[in-house]
Amino acid sequence: MLAAIADPAIGRLWLAMALSALADNAFTVVLSWVAVGAFGPAAGYLAVLQGSVGLAVALLAGHLADRFAPLAVIQATLLLRAAALGLVLSAWLAAGEPPGWALVAGVALLAVGMALFRPAVQMALPGLAREASLLPAANALIDTTERIARLLGPGLLGLAAGLLPLVAFVGIEIAGFVAAAVVAGLLARRFPLPALPPTRENVAAAVARGFRAVRRHRLLFALLLMTAPMNGAWYAAIFLGAPLLIGQAGLRAGDGSGLAAFGMVIACYGGANLAATLVIGNRRLPERPAGLIFAGYAVLGGGIVVMGLVPWLLPGEWLLAGLLGGAVLSGVGAPMMDVATATVRQTELPRRDLPAAIRAFMVVNNLGLLAVLAVAPSLFVVLGVPLMVTLCGATIMALGAWGLLWGRGACEGPG
Repeated sequence: MLAAIADPAIGRLWLAMALSALADNAFTVVLSWVAVGAFGPAAGYLAVLQGSVGLAVALLAGHLADRFAPLAVIQATLLLRAAALGLVLSAWLAAGEPPGWALVAGVALLAVGMALFRPAVQMALPGLAREASLLPAANALIDTTERIARLLGPGLLGLAAGLLPLVAFVGIEIAGFVAAAVVAGLLARRFPLPALPPTRENVAAAVARGFRAVRRHRLLFALLLMTAPMNGAWYAAIFLGAPLLIGQAGLRAGDGSGLAAFGMVIACYGGANLAATLVIGNRRLPERPAGLIFAGYAVLGGGIVVMGLVPWLLPGEWLLAGLLGGAVLSGVGAPMMDVATATVRQTELPRRDLPAAIRAFMVVNNLGLLAVLAVAPSLFVVLGVPLMVTLCGATIMALGAWGLLWGRGACEGPG
């Protein structure tokens, strides 16, 4: 990873992503807290909106972005996300509190930007790497941006929650997106990357090509089938279940607020993410990466199960410590999946099919997110928050166990 970050192009891309990820993850915590405080379990429907918009963009507009250079797309999406937060900030200051329409509009615009941003990053990385052998470490480095952001963004927010009004953090997050866009623009000037050759594909053909590319690869196709329930359960547990657990238990931390406690949980998850990424990114990818990926599913789900069980197993004074421990365990599992999956896609799929394949994952992921979060608010009410969080983690663990059993020699490589 030191060789990857020393590369001028990859290092600058990492800087742009670090700035944007800090802003993105800090706003996710602010949004989750404000929305849960205002709407309770129904706040999960904002995630349904986010998934719907991401799905629509991936299906209808993603292939149009391939006509532009990937670094130009990255810069444009960063500016769009800054504008989305600017809308939320303006409405918040005018009304004295974040109005519902501003939250809805901001979430929708942020989802548009993210749906175009991620495929562009994955497309740019192989072109910026000087040699293919740098790709696993480069993927780990880029993946580290999310891990650092989940550690620093919510952690700093939790520490400063009593020093600044909540609305001030939105302004700081806007500055982060603008700074990232400036870095991406400078990178595009220094290391211009070409767009994909133009095609006459319509929307349906472009989407179908991505699914065909993934279908021809056994491991990627298995992961495609599993990504919907896994991501839906993860999001429901972490960004809806965790703040509900904290709110119901009346947990406080730092300045004495529940937001600080939630920030600590997300920061612990991010810290474990970062540590695991540093270990995985500095080792060679296994020749058969399925075992690493599916073990990551099991560890991720196991940590969420711990978070769901602690309200039943621990006294109140130990509840926050139990949630933090579950978050750490869960955070270890995510890099085991993400780094290996990204590298397999980049090295074993044709360049022309890579953006379409990434969008195929986004389509399935968002469909799963919609399906889970459309019913999750009601299930949190009917089943109770601890049981629902536990079931989310158990679902992810079961997927990992199934993958480990089925994947032995059955889902590696193309074919």
